[in-house]
Amino acid sequence: MSVRIVRLGTPRDPAEGTRIGTVRRVPRGVPKERYASENWFDVWFPVLSPTPELMAQAKAAESEKDWAGFSRAFKAEMAEPAPRHALDLLATLSHGSDFSVGCYCENEARCHRSVLRALLLERGAQFA
Repeated sequence: MSVRIVRLGTPRDPAEGTRIGTVRRVPRGVPKERYASENWFDVWFPVLSPTPELMAQAKAAESEKDWAGFSRAFKAEMAEPAPRHALDLLATLSHGSDFSVGCYCENEARCHRSVLRALLLERGAQFA
């Protein structure tokens, strides 16, 4: 059993399990009933996405220093009670269930999902 970090909208791995969309906004122009069938996500979970202001900071990051600033700020957001509890839950569930967590960004290294990966690892999550 494990968690995978994925790019939403890409083909699914057969062992991926439930796909969780950790994004602030749903895909534009896609009817709700097609989110899962078009490989976006099965469950929308925006509590684990950056605030719009912080997302703008991430998109504007040009240097490693800029990205590090975003990462610190996003980790602070994830330390708030609701996201912290959600991360704890997902880390625990990864020991008995297969599921994936994702975002739309092409490059995981410059996406909040890279920070989510680190936060889940800190909590002992099992990864594929």
